[in-house]
Amino acid sequence: MNTVVERLNGLARRIPTWAVYILYLLPVPWLLYLAQTGGLGREPIKALEHELGEIALQLLIIGLCVTPLRQYLGLNLIKFRRTFGVLAFTYVALHLLVWVVLDMSLLWGQMWADIWKRPYITIGMAGFLVLVPLAVTSNNLSVRKLGAATWRKLHKLTYIAVLLGGIHFLWLVKGIQLEPLLYMAAILGLLALRLVKKRKA
Repeated sequence: MNTVVERLNGLARRIPTWAVYILYLLPVPWLLYLAQTGGLGREPIKALEHELGEIALQLLIIGLCVTPLRQYLGLNLIKFRRTFGVLAFTYVALHLLVWVVLDMSLLWGQMWADIWKRPYITIGMAGFLVLVPLAVTSNNLSVRKLGAATWRKLHKLTYIAVLLGGIHFLWLVKGIQLEPLLYMAAILGLLALRLVKKRKA
C-alpha cells in the first residue's frame, strides 16, 4: 500500500497544474457542441446548465477530498487543491451564465423574482457568492497580503459553499432521486471526517 501511495505521490509531483486545468476545461467546448447539435436532448439549455453545475459540484467535492486523502492515506494532492477550487468556480460561473443568458434571456426582473421565490435558486446564488472571495484570493499575492493564517480561515468558506451546492442540487430535482442524495452523503461524510480529526487533535 505504501509503495502504491509513494508512486502516486511521485506521479502527482510530476503533473503540472496547467495540465489539470486543460483536462477539466475540455468538457466545456464539447458540451457546447452537443447543445448546438441536439446531443443534449429536447431541452439542451437545461441539460447544459445541469452538466456544468454537476461538474462544479464534483470539483468542490474533489477539493474536499484532498486533506482526508493526505491525513488518512498519505496521498498528497495538496498542490492541486487550489486548482480544483478555481475550476469549480469557473464551472459555477458558467452554470450561472447559461442560466442568465440562455435560460432567462437577461430578463433581470424575472431573475430577481426567481431568486427570492425559488429556494433552490436562492441557495445556489448564495453558494456562488460564497465562492467569489475564494476565487479572487486564490493566488499567491493574496496569501502574502492576507497572511497564511487569515487566508486559510477565509478559504474554510469552501465548506459552506459545497454544502450549499449539495442542497441546491437536492432541491433542484423533483422528488427523491438517488444522485443528489449520493452527492450530499459524500459532502457530509467528508465534512464529518474533518470534525473527527479535530476532536482527536
